[in-house]
Amino acid sequence: MTEPMIVRARVAAPKAAVLHALTDPDTLRRWFAEEVAVELPTRYEFWGRYTPEGDAPHQKLTHVDDDGLTFTWLLDGVETTTSITLEAEAPDATIIVLSQSHFDVQEMFEGKTIRGVLQTFWAMSLANLVDLLEGRELTMRHDFGDTEFRAETLIDATPAAVYDSLIDTDKVSTWFGYPISIEPWVGGRYAMGGFDAPFPPAKILDLEPNQKVTVDWGAPGIQTWELAESDGKTRLTFVQSGFDTTNPPHASWLGSVSGLAELRRFHELTDWKPIWISEPA
Repeated sequence: MTEPMIVRARVAAPKAAVLHALTDPDTLRRWFAEEVAVELPTRYEFWGRYTPEGDAPHQKLTHVDDDGLTFTWLLDGVETTTSITLEAEAPDATIIVLSQSHFDVQEMFEGKTIRGVLQTFWAMSLANLVDLLEGRELTMRHDFGDTEFRAETLIDATPAAVYDSLIDTDKVSTWFGYPISIEPWVGGRYAMGGFDAPFPPAKILDLEPNQKVTVDWGAPGIQTWELAESDGKTRLTFVQSGFDTTNPPHASWLGSVSGLAELRRFHELTDWKPIWISEPA
């Protein structure tokens, strides 16, 4: 088995508030799952539209205390383990450390098992948790029954500023939290991990300054960002299309949506810092 996937995020909220958001049923329904059943210290279950294989609850709580919780989660016939640990960084700041077993990045690219969505599912979920605790509007939650991928959000910045942050290599890499190399012209390359990455880059199909960016990712489909001015702000509509609807690229979509949450923060917070924390060396 591969090493557990580790994700670290910082939130400007006390540790007790974070634990409450992770374990209170009403709060969980606001940012995480459609249906939840929590009876500590014995039961922690979630299911519904916003959960992978959410036809029924598939979790078993194995540990909970003031520092977090651990549960098993049956996905595609495999019992995985999720552990969420909270570390107080300051009285009003907490570091969330999420460990997830049975995640393989190759499965994310291949889409052969629902476990391939685990990394981006947790990225989107934690982004929503941070926004909730910091009093910001959630970007969206993903319905795993959807085959139409569309998101809309309002960003407190001009279309020109948002457009620049979608096509400038340094800015995209900064807010997305991962190296991305871009040739900002029609036909140019759009490469996750840089031009020397081991997988082929996407191709820019359309650029309309301050209005639209369209990128072809091949099998995962075509992603389009459309920008429109709205009372001095930017109405951003993000669509992914052209994929195999019998095997939708949920992992790709979830990663992009979690990125939108950070894009909003990048433009709207004067003292912006990424919520994601690199793993210690």
